[in-house]
Amino acid sequence: MFFAPGIAKKMITLFFIKLIVGLVSVVGLSIIAEHVSPRVAGILVGFPTVTAISFFFFGYEISPEFASHSALYTMIGLVATQVFVYCYYKASLKFNVLLSSLVATIGYFISIWILHFVDLNKFTAIFISMISTLSFIYIFKSIQNVKIKDKVKLNHKIVFIRGICGASVLLLITGIAKIVGPTWSGLFSAFPTTLFPLMLIVHLTYDTEHVHTIIKNFPVGIFCSIFYALVVSITFPIVGIYWGTIISYAVATIYLITFQFIKRNYKGVLKNSIHP
Repeated sequence: MFFAPGIAKKMITLFFIKLIVGLVSVVGLSIIAEHVSPRVAGILVGFPTVTAISFFFFGYEISPEFASHSALYTMIGLVATQVFVYCYYKASLKFNVLLSSLVATIGYFISIWILHFVDLNKFTAIFISMISTLSFIYIFKSIQNVKIKDKVKLNHKIVFIRGICGASVLLLITGIAKIVGPTWSGLFSAFPTTLFPLMLIVHLTYDTEHVHTIIKNFPVGIFCSIFYALVVSITFPIVGIYWGTIISYAVATIYLITFQFIKRNYKGVLKNSIHP
């Protein structure tokens, strides 16, 4: 089977855009984890980079309505993402990276299978995702934030492996959207396509406590993706994928800036109010 030159060019262009986004996201966050802190990387990994690209291509390659519907299921799919990191956390206390990854993946797919039965609308999507995220923030609160002290020296081989790890997962998830439909594509879009490779990189390179720091802070950052997906579900059918993407990114960014502002300026006040 042969493609027309225009279609083939379009497919190649989209392939490389997806590839570059996946590569830059994973490599960039791994460097942030090493040179800033795993805590910051854990928050930022919740920012909708790969998810946003998935929504954009769903809207571009299929339709804005398809992307809008998928976004609702991505919101509750983020519950499964948090089940994934919880399962990885509990398994990694006893097992190695491979078994921890297997347990987490099984937990994720069981969760999305259950979630796909939910009769969804915007209210139930935001309610379920919010309650889940707040619950996991509470569950992970006892995990200690640990910085990476002895950093590995980056070289071209390490950067290449990290990039391919992230890009390959992104390409797989966005590639199956046309086959499985908007419900399942939305749920699959919540798969931790950036978080999982980041966790593997940090876990294999450093200590378990460093990957646990990422896990602890991930639910805080995932609110960015929740707000992003909600705004996508509203704006894509109305203003289109370009303006919808800009507005959705603006909302996610405002949340992140607001959270950091409150944390920086009111951390002491909140602590004193809890422990007088």
